[in-house]
Amino acid sequence: MSIDKKAVMKVANLARLKISDEEIDRYGPQLSNIINFVEQLSKVDTDNVTPLASPVDIALRLREDKVTDGDVQKDVLANAPEELEGFFVVPKVVE
Repeated sequence: MSIDKKAVMKVANLARLKISDEEIDRYGPQLSNIINFVEQLSKVDTDNVTPLASPVDIALRLREDKVTDGDVQKDVLANAPEELEGFFVVPKVVE
């Protein structure tokens, strides 16, 4: 599939890009190559292929889900200019 200058300008406009006439001439064949490759990929039969999260079949190392820090509310709030009932007090920004 060949992309003409009008289509390149439309894509640039949709992407909010300013491109020169030289760039239009350069990007036209590049976009054509991309579209041809996508068309080639769409012809591949993937009916019996299971979806993968990763092409590498590895098991993730899992760690025990436990709290290793915390209960430092007083230490954190010690730096606050103002606190109320264990929370930071901030100015109202929405009316």
